[in-house]
Amino acid sequence: MEALLVLLSYLSGSVLSGELLARLKGVDLRSVGSGNVGATNVSRALGKKAGALVFLLDALKGFIPVKLAAVLCGFNSWCTGLSALAAVLGHMYPVFFGFKGGKGVATAFGVLAALYPDAAALSALVWLLVVKKTRYVSLGSLTATLSALLLLALKPAPPSHLFSFILITLLIFYKHMPNVQRLLEGKEHRV
Repeated sequence: MEALLVLLSYLSGSVLSGELLARLKGVDLRSVGSGNVGATNVSRALGKKAGALVFLLDALKGFIPVKLAAVLCGFNSWCTGLSALAAVLGHMYPVFFGFKGGKGVATAFGVLAALYPDAAALSALVWLLVVKKTRYVSLGSLTATLSALLLLALKPAPPSHLFSFILITLLIFYKHMPNVQRLLEGKEHRV
């Protein structure tokens, strides 16, 4: 059962709501704005309401399977930790879209909210403060991701969760390397 839950988490993550919504509207999301399939680029291409919907759907595809794994396998289990990682990997490398996905921030937020709602709320606050101050969504996302990992390390979270969240953090930073380069060059897009 554990392997099936991890697989279902990956498949859930592989459903790219931004890509699907844009296709319904006749928009090729990968050729608009940043070319990313996440909520920020959807907001640019289709408006703020569409961006908010995509954020919610991307968060839910992390939240639901991880919450299910925690109920069926146990909160501290490796099944739950690996389901968290699998959901984010699915968004980043979706089987349904040629393994070309998004950056995983909203899905990681959903995963975090399923397991640690207090840490999710604090990381959302960090994101909001950084974006409000700098107007860089990417910097807010990276700062919030790192703060979430630090909060889990301070709790302390079980090894299965820490392992997964360390990998999720590294993957999110890896996916944001072009943003980091643009930030260093002063060329990153502001909101």
